[in-house]
Amino acid sequence: MKTLEFDAQISPDSTLKAPGAFSSQIEAGQPVHVVLLVPESGGDQDWNQLTAEQFMKDYADSDAIYDALPAASVEENKFVRA
Repeated sequence: MKTLEFDAQISPDSTLKAPGAFSSQIEAGQPVHVVLLVPESGGDQDWNQLTAEQFMKDYADSDAIYDALPAASVEENKFVRA
């Protein structure tokens, strides 16, 4: 499988057209594998909310023991090999 990379826009009728230089390399009706990279939007906030909700869904009262642990810096957690 060869890779062709180009910038494009989805048209109002939801189609994606390959530029002329690329379309001549693709036979009509030939199956292709498409990967779209789109700019990120405010969806990160929604994703973060969903992640937190899913995490807390499985949080049990017995997990609260970890909440009482003192926070330590990386410097305080050096291990010494005996």
